[in-house]
Amino acid sequence: MKKLDIITLSNDSSAIKYRQIVNAITDAIQGGKLKSGDKLPSINELCKRWNLSKDTVQNAYNELKSKGIVSSLPGKGYYIESSNIRLTHNIFVLFDELNSFKEDLYHSFVESLSKSTKTDIYFHHFNRKLFDQLIEEAKGHYTAYVIMPAKFKNTLPQLQNLNGRVIILDQLPRDLKGHFPAIFQNFKEDTYNALLSGKALIEKYNTLIMVHPGGKEPEEQYKGFLKFCREAGINHQLINNVEGRKIKKGEAYIVIWDRDLVWLSLECRKMGFVPGKDIGIISYNDSALKTIVGDGITTISTDFRQMGRTLAELATNKTTRQVQNPSSLNIRGSL
Repeated sequence: MKKLDIITLSNDSSAIKYRQIVNAITDAIQGGKLKSGDKLPSINELCKRWNLSKDTVQNAYNELKSKGIVSSLPGKGYYIESSNIRLTHNIFVLFDELNSFKEDLYHSFVESLSKSTKTDIYFHHFNRKLFDQLIEEAKGHYTAYVIMPAKFKNTLPQLQNLNGRVIILDQLPRDLKGHFPAIFQNFKEDTYNALLSGKALIEKYNTLIMVHPGGKEPEEQYKGFLKFCREAGINHQLINNVEGRKIKKGEAYIVIWDRDLVWLSLECRKMGFVPGKDIGIISYNDSALKTIVGDGITTISTDFRQMGRTLAELATNKTTRQVQNPSSLNIRGSL
């Protein structure tokens, strides 16, 4: 049987033609008449056979593409990409980078999705050119798009141009507020409230030092730090690099990068300092490893597993909520 003959439509004028095309193709897959790799009739062939507009056929193929069932090759046509017709959601996930806590977030997200949902994950590594390229290549191929825009500016036009649901994750740039559902961190408020809750322990130390490298890191982190120190009357310093520094008893450090945490821990060992007694250490972003290093590393951290669960809800439901994810100070032996 020719592939054109597989797609049969009703003569009922009230039946939605593009929906009939979608159903005809999924029925053919289910019945074994179409399988992965099979070429589909061209848009022109279907238009001529059933007296349809190009938009009607294009809409049908676009819906099947968004669910990962159909793919297209420029100049060659449309093909069956997957025979899994039970997919209800096909989600594009674009993270900035991979690390242990984002693994926790992603695993929680996937575990919270139904079995009829497929996800593809990519990373832009804070490279705007790569960010733009990945979004352009993904356009039209997914039912939903989970995007970490990091600190990129002027992303609204390209995100509005995506054919599907867009969810903003982690950082929420000002120009995106109110436009898309989101699950985000309020870095200034989270840092301020976390330090305020640990004020009694922080006051054991002579100076509170934040190591903030800048660049990809949110500026709101050090703004929350400065607000706390000024209001609480805490002697403080803001530096962008800790390596090579001569650490002293009575100092407490807030570090964002784990490599700075490792350096500080090694220096403490070399100097004979005991974290939580001679020197204080607070790290950003909790992980299982930080619960067991020494007597445990105190962290300022959002709840990444909760973030993953909320993200799954936003990606698969029609809610337009913008949700601030909870954060806390997890007090352990290093403070």
